[in-house]
Amino acid sequence: MTVFRLGDSLIFPPPHLADADGLLAVGGDLSPQRLLLAYQSGIFPWYSRQTPILWWSLDPRLVLFPSELKVPKSLDRVMKKGLFRVTTDNAFGRVIQECAAVRRERGEGTWILPEMVDAYCRLHELGYAHSLEAWREGKLAGGLYGVSIGCVFFGESMFTRVTDASKAALIHLIRSLDQWGYELVDCQMTTSHLQRFGARELPRSRFLALLQKAVKKKPSSSSWR
Repeated sequence: MTVFRLGDSLIFPPPHLADADGLLAVGGDLSPQRLLLAYQSGIFPWYSRQTPILWWSLDPRLVLFPSELKVPKSLDRVMKKGLFRVTTDNAFGRVIQECAAVRRERGEGTWILPEMVDAYCRLHELGYAHSLEAWREGKLAGGLYGVSIGCVFFGESMFTRVTDASKAALIHLIRSLDQWGYELVDCQMTTSHLQRFGARELPRSRFLALLQKAVKKKPSSSSWR
């Protein structure tokens, strides 16, 4: 098994050299430049307090094409009732903190460490990281955040405090991305939850080919701000 050690140079090894579990490299930093290069290369950071920064490129890769969104009937009824008010980029810091807090409360542990929070807040300030917030009776009920480059949205994490809140935010996001001309949502790891909404696995080679083209395109329209 070969795992590459990153130095100060802003470079990653080719994703196809990752090991069988998807681990590609160790080390480096969480600077905006390195994070953006990683996402454009089909690589993402995921690690714990007990490890150095670990960089991954999974095979297969779970993706969701915005035009293929599937909304279960029960959730469609929730959306039509307007139980949640969904906003964009109104509370990025709170959303990422809540994503970490909910996992800790469940005893699951979290990769959203303080340095990760700081790194993605910097990306948000630069206009690359975005959040969607679902509000219920004036309170933050759920949400999600991720990174946007070209016509690709890279999903990072979501949380919910009220049943269906994060799902409402997800549906709102995917519908908006479809309207804006986005071509791909990178879901990273395979989960049955996201497959329920139409996400499907692609071989890494196919994912990288689509990614290379989509990150260079500009959405037809966008209202992140």
